[in-house]
Amino acid sequence: MKGLVVTADDFGLHEAVNEAIEQAARHGVLSAASLMVAEPAAADAVRRARALPQLAVGLHVVLADGHAVLPPRRIPALVDDSGRFAARMARQGVRFFALPRVRRQLEAEIRAQFAAFAATGLTLDHLNAHKHFHVHPTVLGMLLAIGAEYGAPPLRWPREPLWMARRTGSALAGALLVPWLALMRARLKAAGAACNDTVFGIAASGAMDEARLLEILARLPAGLTEIYLHPATRTGLTPGMLTYRHPDELAALLSPKVQAAVRASGARTGGFRALIGARPAGGAPCRAA
Repeated sequence: MKGLVVTADDFGLHEAVNEAIEQAARHGVLSAASLMVAEPAAADAVRRARALPQLAVGLHVVLADGHAVLPPRRIPALVDDSGRFAARMARQGVRFFALPRVRRQLEAEIRAQFAAFAATGLTLDHLNAHKHFHVHPTVLGMLLAIGAEYGAPPLRWPREPLWMARRTGSALAGALLVPWLALMRARLKAAGAACNDTVFGIAASGAMDEARLLEILARLPAGLTEIYLHPATRTGLTPGMLTYRHPDELAALLSPKVQAAVRASGARTGGFRALIGARPAGGAPCRAA
């Protein structure tokens, strides 16, 4: 069986993102979105999501390059005085490993983001982290433990086929992630957690245009695949995404050619929970031997 989840990340970051997600859910191939619960346009995103029952919404946990839910006085080791996380993930990752005080604050913030999502009243379809910080073993362990209290949502396993990395000249970076992804996969299996089998959107982040989507859909593998994008109605939303071609990604999601390619692929489409529930017995991702 082929299953396909087409996700937009950064729901709630900006109204230009929210507008693109609404357009792509109503008129394109978008089936899911990942919500940043503490970003400036989160309330607008929730309002739109409530009017889009076909859109499966998950939690996009932010622990870097974004805003926290808790005030700075509660998590001073994680954020600056404005409540914003640092962008230097390597340094923060070491601190997550090494410092018990930092880990306590980290757990409190992750728990607060889950609670903020629950307060929206939306069904929690899936779980991932901004910039894939959930690959970090400490973060992953907390997401699994706290997520179990919120219905054990499926997680994004960010394993992208190497052929895509080669297309974009990032094969070396992809190869360096292999041991971490193997460890993550083993922990997901051990926890009985559900996840996708394949993902697309890492190597070509910000450049998932029509041609890219058509190439992926022509080679869509068996199992559950997630294709994630960063659509918006304009560019220049944040300093870290100045090169992102947000409108081109929105155009790809709305493209009649892409819609036809999705149909031709024979894949079942929808959110994570709907597709994982539809898999044959014994075929649940991250649970098979």
